[in-house]
Amino acid sequence: MTSNSTQNSATPASPTRRIAIATIAIVAVIIAVLFGMASLYTEFLWFSQLDFRSVLTTQWIARVVMFVVGFVAMALPVWLSITLAYRLRPVYARLSSQLDRYQEVVEPLRRLATWGIPVLFGFFAGFATATQWETTWMWLNGVASGETDAQFGLDTSFYMFDLPFWQGVVGFASAVVLLSLLVTALVCYLYGSVRVGQGELSISKSARIQIAIIAGVYLLLQAVSIWLDRFASLISQRGRITGPDYVVANALIPGQTILAVVAALVAVLFLITAFIGKWRYPLVATGLLILTSLVVTVALPWGVQTFQVTPNERALQLDYYQENVDATRTAYDLDEIETIPYEAQTTVEQGQLRDDAATTASLRLMDPSLISPTVQQLQQVRPYYQFEDVLDVDRYEIDGEVQDTVVSLRELNIDNLGAEAQQWVNTTMTYTHGYGMVAARGNERTSEGEPVFIEGDIPSSGFLTDMEYEPRIYFGEQSPQYSIVGAPEGSDPLELDYATGSAEDDQNYTTFRGDGGPSIGSYFNRMLYALKFQAAEILFSDQINAESQVLYDRAPRERVQKVAPYLTLDSDPYPSVVDGRIVWIVDGYTTSASYPYASHIGLSEAISDSSNPQPNLLVDDVNYIRNSVKATVDAYDGSVTLYAWDEEDPVLQTWQSIYPSTIESIDEMSGELMSHVRYPTDLFKVQRAMLGTYHVDTASEFYQRDNAWETPQDPTNDQELQPPYYLTMQMPGQEEPQFSMFTSFIPEGGERQVLMGYLSVDSNAGGEPGAIRDGYGDLRLLEISSASTVPAPGQVQNAFDSNQSIAQELNVLQIGDSNVSLGNLLTLPVGEGLLYMQPVYVQSSRDTSYPLLRKVLVAFGDELAFEDTLAEALDSLFQGESGAETGDEDIDPGESETPDGAGDQGDTPDEGETPDGGSTPDEGDEPDQGGTDQGETPSGSLDAALADAQEAMNAKAEALESGDMVAYAEADQQLTQAIERLLALSE
Repeated sequence: MTSNSTQNSATPASPTRRIAIATIAIVAVIIAVLFGMASLYTEFLWFSQLDFRSVLTTQWIARVVMFVVGFVAMALPVWLSITLAYRLRPVYARLSSQLDRYQEVVEPLRRLATWGIPVLFGFFAGFATATQWETTWMWLNGVASGETDAQFGLDTSFYMFDLPFWQGVVGFASAVVLLSLLVTALVCYLYGSVRVGQGELSISKSARIQIAIIAGVYLLLQAVSIWLDRFASLISQRGRITGPDYVVANALIPGQTILAVVAALVAVLFLITAFIGKWRYPLVATGLLILTSLVVTVALPWGVQTFQVTPNERALQLDYYQENVDATRTAYDLDEIETIPYEAQTTVEQGQLRDDAATTASLRLMDPSLISPTVQQLQQVRPYYQFEDVLDVDRYEIDGEVQDTVVSLRELNIDNLGAEAQQWVNTTMTYTHGYGMVAARGNERTSEGEPVFIEGDIPSSGFLTDMEYEPRIYFGEQSPQYSIVGAPEGSDPLELDYATGSAEDDQNYTTFRGDGGPSIGSYFNRMLYALKFQAAEILFSDQINAESQVLYDRAPRERVQKVAPYLTLDSDPYPSVVDGRIVWIVDGYTTSASYPYASHIGLSEAISDSSNPQPNLLVDDVNYIRNSVKATVDAYDGSVTLYAWDEEDPVLQTWQSIYPSTIESIDEMSGELMSHVRYPTDLFKVQRAMLGTYHVDTASEFYQRDNAWETPQDPTNDQELQPPYYLTMQMPGQEEPQFSMFTSFIPEGGERQVLMGYLSVDSNAGGEPGAIRDGYGDLRLLEISSASTVPAPGQVQNAFDSNQSIAQELNVLQIGDSNVSLGNLLTLPVGEGLLYMQPVYVQSSRDTSYPLLRKVLVAFGDELAFEDTLAEALDSLFQGESGAETGDEDIDPGESETPDGAGDQGDTPDEGETPDGGSTPDEGDEPDQGGTDQGETPSGSLDAALADAQEAMNAKAEALESGDMVAYAEADQQLTQAIERLLALSE
């Protein structure tokens, strides 16, 4: 039995088994090659279709070149070291029995190891260097900035483009030499060139020469590395600042210079030893090098810091702190900020807002972060459409007046199709695009508290439709993974445009006529995309024709990131209608982490707030940033255009040399596009984060650090920072209101909830073709006098929440299981002080409800007002003579259309959507006191009013369900009267 088993186990595999194994291996290789080819070639087709082929080919060529360089630079020295060590081995070396056994094991594999080890390490090195191709190409194409540092007098471009390259070269070369030294020592030991025994070390002449030369080269590289570290100290953080302080400039940098020279001398000693054979000198010198290193990099800086700087810190450090302050403000584009001392008024006087009527009239009541469910309910039309959770803010000129708007696109949501409709043809070729933009006035509401839509509905209607724009959205933030579109002229359209009913005649279809994706008409391309998307249907579908295109990678940020991989993109692309097309506008930043003297910041932390709590960024740590590119993505055909917004930026100029002819001049921007460009949100967040410390511009103030600021927490979400907000406002120093972005500051630590600063940036780029309006990007900082105790947002929110009268009215609004949501708390510089305004939304807890704007809270100093409209709240706060002509007066409930022909707004509300039964009666209406006996106690009157309110709400729900609008209106009036009685009783 044992003999047979042994014989069977030794029997070679049958030919059939070998053929099966070989076949499986060949098929696996073919599949891997096909998938790899599908990925590479479809990527090439995608870039070619967008006319950005050069971006992809530049990356491919650069990676291949760097791979070859890295492979050869690693493999050749390692192979040479192994080969020389073996060929120069002693012929008759006396080896120990242990080494004899090692040789017996190694010798059969020696030839394979001689080539295999270098190739293996070469592949690792090649892949590593290929990922660093951008560093090399930026060194080759670097553009001078014209600014020099104070320590070495070098152009700042040296630190951003040259220094990272040379540090990378020295680091890579050091790794190669060190690895060569290790393999040389190993081969020499295995073959007797180096012998260790009986307390002695014996090295042959050939091994000595090889080892000493390699060691000398390694020390020369370390000398160069130490020399470069001198320059790196200008971008390294030490204590409170980035860049050299007194200790670095007067102890560490001179010490590194000495150390680099000593390392070079020790390297020379090793090279001499290679020929004279005296190891004592280089080994002793190496010990002295280590000791010198400890003295000049540790002991000397410690001594200077302890005995010279600490007792005289202010006098010795101020010059270096000033370099840090100046460089940081320059690196974050804060050097031209206008600081305005502001004696904020905190007491209310009659008519105090009269001069700010134009400003208060444009205050945005519609909160983009809250009204998305309202827009969804009123404008979704079909379940397969959706809107963003947070809407965007834009502005349009309507009848000669610029109107702030809240906008969103009606994008496709295939996940909401019914289960029976989730078929490949439906999800790929029928439901291919969204339809239309929805826009509402930012400063108005209807009588029911809904947005005043000036563009919306399906088919689209409103001021944009009147100007004729392309409403179809094939490329958006919520587009499907891929769609197949296009057909020959005259063929039946397959793509569902929109539906106005459930009948076949109500289904409107269209055919995509743009150039939006690679052709999928050929069978070869169909096969590639079938592999890419793992969809066999692409191969066998009869509906794919010669004109068919495949649309994919459709999100605006994704498209821009692919064609401009060097940009850090703003987290908030926004749509605008420009020259008859919906375009996504995406802000792109060039960044660096190597700007001398400038302090670093983590982008993720800086831009994180309640509107963007978990940002996802490719680049994080930076100390230089510019909004150098404005990009647009056409929502219909997906075309991407890059505009050089900051043409003076040396980082952008360098990338333009790497990717020539991919960026358009700002001169090519149309006037209409220019009118919708705005100052980017993320850049503003980074600047406000830096201004917390660097709002001071002198080293003395920076050193004292007794006036550090921070961004307040969002009063409605105290786990995150309050986001900045866009408004059309007039800041002190401006001649007229401008579309701007705003934020506020409180003392660092958050213990004192008082306002210390208020920052704005002019965000209106203008409307002239190719010309940025004077004033765009101007930063204005109101530095609030310490004599003015202006409450901070958190303190104001607390005052709102704790006010008994307001609390009673909020309780009334929550009758009937309704929920109250507080909108964004806006801080506004008006009336020679700072006004706070917060919209209050009410939403029923029923599934079909949505937030409705019911009240407005305002505060000035310690005074509060809580009214139905902003105008009433301001009049109440400023004693009825504010002079403000706000634009939030209720729309006549009888109107079926909003102003400017936005479309039908006469749809009746869904059940439960109006928790408090509508708006408060007009001023002068007398609340109905019927049903309340004069002899009732106040408590009894309150109970009766509550009962009447509940009865009216039930009647409204029943009338709505039965479709009796007359009964609905009567019940609404009864509910209004009951609420008026409740309010009167609460006074």
